[in-house]
Amino acid sequence: MRPGERAARAAAYERARPEILEHVPATARRVLDLGCATGATGAALKQRQAAEVVGIEREPEYAREAAKRLDRVLVEDVETATPEGRFDALIAADILEHLRDPWSALRRYAALLEPGATAVVSLPNVAHWSTHAYLLRGTWPRRPEGIFDATHLRWFTLADARALLQQAGLTPHTVVRRGWVAHRGSRLDALAPSLLRVPGLRNLFTFQHILAARI
Repeated sequence: MRPGERAARAAAYERARPEILEHVPATARRVLDLGCATGATGAALKQRQAAEVVGIEREPEYAREAAKRLDRVLVEDVETATPEGRFDALIAADILEHLRDPWSALRRYAALLEPGATAVVSLPNVAHWSTHAYLLRGTWPRRPEGIFDATHLRWFTLADARALLQQAGLTPHTVVRRGWVAHRGSRLDALAPSLLRVPGLRNLFTFQHILAARI
């Protein structure tokens, strides 16, 4: 990974994700983290509760860092990795949109979950207003991270995200909308909470959906 690319992606992919962890049950004792990056989220989970965290990360540099923080890290592609055992929580934070076949992958990992287990999935919202704006200009942007991350292979609206979980045998029970007005860190983002409360506007200003589901 080039230094410039890593710097651009660090804020999005190398930090702990409290907005994800709040949906992982405190009772979870064996957790599978797909695309765990540097393991920051799993490490925060282990600090919070007594849990074994197994990560899957194909980027060797990330995986080396994650191995220092998690109980085990498989340096493999999420599409083909074969973790052993069963789990009572699954984290798929901003990873499924990078896969060729996220539908089959999620079904396969959901099959490793114990009855009543929790899955927490976050996906960028392609229905954000900026998508429409770019298409009106006649272009599709490619960025280091975010909705238009150049490595994304699949795109999801909220309806698509729900369908992705349901076809894997997961029943979504919580949906959290995270809002952007312009771009990450924009002063205008102070308006996002108000805009997300307006039914006709919330979809246009949601940049990411977090869904919690049970098997």
